[in-house]
Amino acid sequence: MGAMAKDGKFRVEKFNDQNFSLWKMQMEDYLYQKDLYLPLGGKTKMPTGMKDEEWNLLDRTTLGTIRLCLAASVAFNISKETMTSGLMEALSKLYEKPSASNKVFLMKRLFNMKMSEGGSVADHLNDFNTVTSQLSSIGVNFDDEIRALLFLCSLPESWNGLVLAISNSISGSSTLKFDDVVGAILSEEMRRKSSGETSGNALSVESRGRKMERGKSSGYRSKSRKGRSKSKSGIVCWKCGKKGHLKKDCRSQKGKEGDAQQENNHEANVTGEVLQDALILSFENITHSWVVDSGASFHATPDRKYFHDYVQGDFGQVHLGDDKPCKIVGMGKVIVKQQNGNQWLLKEVRHVPDLKKNLISTGQLGSEGCVTTFTDKAWKVTKGALVIAKGEKVGTLYLCNGISNSVNALTSKGADAALWHHRLGHMSEKGMKILHSRNLLPGLKNVDLDFCENCIYGKQKRVRFLRVGKEKKNEKLELVHTDVWGPAQV
Repeated sequence: MGAMAKDGKFRVEKFNDQNFSLWKMQMEDYLYQKDLYLPLGGKTKMPTGMKDEEWNLLDRTTLGTIRLCLAASVAFNISKETMTSGLMEALSKLYEKPSASNKVFLMKRLFNMKMSEGGSVADHLNDFNTVTSQLSSIGVNFDDEIRALLFLCSLPESWNGLVLAISNSISGSSTLKFDDVVGAILSEEMRRKSSGETSGNALSVESRGRKMERGKSSGYRSKSRKGRSKSKSGIVCWKCGKKGHLKKDCRSQKGKEGDAQQENNHEANVTGEVLQDALILSFENITHSWVVDSGASFHATPDRKYFHDYVQGDFGQVHLGDDKPCKIVGMGKVIVKQQNGNQWLLKEVRHVPDLKKNLISTGQLGSEGCVTTFTDKAWKVTKGALVIAKGEKVGTLYLCNGISNSVNALTSKGADAALWHHRLGHMSEKGMKILHSRNLLPGLKNVDLDFCENCIYGKQKRVRFLRVGKEKKNEKLELVHTDVWGPAQV
């Protein structure tokens, strides 16, 4: 918003409920130029000897001029006003009301104002002065030093050097002046534009300087090597009998060996570059490996054979990283047998045939009360004091290299082992094997129990407190022993 000149005449842009104080100032200046300023003070400013008809015409002319400088959304709110003084008073009440909410909004806007990197100082200064003038119109004023400090704080990091220089230039009881600070910043901006100083140019100059230094050093080394080679002119090779080189430098024995060594070096370089990716790709070919992913929304696998208690149906879609939708055709449980022999039961695993990898979601584990910890070389899933699963970091992936028990494996075990396990009050697998060896479990072919969550929670032990030295106390209640376990969930 601002005054505009056209054909030698000035006009004021329409007020659209933004920056009322600036518009009011320009509107008053415009009315003074047109000799229409008297109605702003009301009928008390009516000159002596002026008739009422002349005053009413002047007031109506001023009223129409102000209305033509209002946007439609603003003019609708003051359509009932018939006098200039009443119109300006109504606008002040609407847009210049010193309420607490207006003060909070403008203060937040001032303190959060930040000039963008490479932005114009003049534009930023204009925005800064606009906010401060709005605060001044509602009764919030800042002294000259506070305005200077706020403006320095709103500059980007590339101006930190100038800010530090201006801050150090003040000593003793002297204070910063807003006009001096603005002048110094505008001068620095002009200097930067004329010299073309930017962070990108500085980086490129530094890069070129290093490259030239390396070139000079390599050239110096090559000259020194040539100098040393001249000193070998009297040396005789023991391999070919020629002068000027040693046996280790003889070309006759390095003909084929040199080419082979160069090819091997090239292969070694290529291998070194793709070693990390090749390591990951080798694990991706292992179908029973699972990736512990913090970005996955839920557990998912493309293989139907891993599921236990499988429910087929339309469970919606999932979008991959490339925003490709994949259909979820089923859901069930998956049992992952880890390398240490423990079995990990994954619930609500989605069947997504279009996936290329088995995923374990840390978010879904968190909703089940588990805590997933990632370190530089390993990962671990815990629930309370119980370690449920753990694994190693391979390349950039955290893998669970367990074996997912298929449905065929589950059916081969049979439901008899789990049934007898429940009948015997969740007896241990070792005790069931003893009973099975004595033929006391009829109909049971072998004892191979699955992961039983109830056994884990029912038989886990409370973690022992750290042992500390005994402390003798002289007063009662100076040392209190309490039991922090409980209440028990029955």
